[in-house]
Amino acid sequence: MKEKSTDELNKQLENTKPQDIKKYYKENVDSLNSKKSFYYYVKDVLAKKNILLKDVYIASGLGDSYGGQLIRMEKVTKNRDVIIKICLAGHFLLDEINTALKLYGMIPLYAKDQRDACIIVAVNNRIYEIDEIDEILKEHNFESLSKDE
Repeated sequence: MKEKSTDELNKQLENTKPQDIKKYYKENVDSLNSKKSFYYYVKDVLAKKNILLKDVYIASGLGDSYGGQLIRMEKVTKNRDVIIKICLAGHFLLDEINTALKLYGMIPLYAKDQRDACIIVAVNNRIYEIDEIDEILKEHNFESLSKDE
């Protein structure tokens, strides 16, 4: 079976009745694997923005090998900031970052968390450079995104 994009799956769900959910799962088993879901979601978002994975690895400060392993979930990190940095490097919007975090099994950015609020403000103002966001975090006495994993 061919992997389906999130957009394709959303379109299919528009016409799916509650009694047909099991059929939807069966027909889309290859696209619903959570590890694959994160990978394909990131690739879909980057493709729409014409951003290459190699550019994301460079901008996020991750090596090609390690970054690729994280995105494919061959290696898993518990450090939420690493996934946030990947999303920032891909110029993800807030809802895209939160979807990526959820797919990775992490808590989305939360407006009531002061540090997260700084990151949200940066993203909402289209500030994606990790160094710039680190400066904002530093100004407010929060840990930078660039700390060691």
